[in-house]
Amino acid sequence: QVQLQESGPGLVKPSQTLSLTCTVSGVSITAMNYYWSWIRQSPGKGLEWIGYIGFRGGNYYRESLKRRTSLSRDTAKNQLTLQLRSVTPEDTAVYYCAGSIGTPDTGVINRADFVSWGQGAQVTVSS
Repeated sequence: QVQLQESGPGLVKPSQTLSLTCTVSGVSITAMNYYWSWIRQSPGKGLEWIGYIGFRGGNYYRESLKRRTSLSRDTAKNQLTLQLRSVTPEDTAVYYCAGSIGTPDTGVINRADFVSWGQGAQVTVSS
């Protein structure tokens, strides 16, 4: 059973960097054809895909967030990391990591397209 768990600060000041870790269990993050996405949901809005890192380590980002986002991984710890720079209150959201087999549809996010989701981490951007 694939399980994911997000962790990180719940409060970030404007202009700082949001950093979250996703710990994966039940499968190696390098397992063939697995793609690991970060997704967020702001208050009153739908799910927004941020980016993914693939089993070979390649990244693909949402165009509107690309210049502020970095995704990385630690294969020894089986962990994924999201960094979002220069945050504003508009980045306040619940942040999820999710795993899919094959590249996910990065348009409309459907929970059923992913084999597993983390429980989500609330991040508030406020001074």
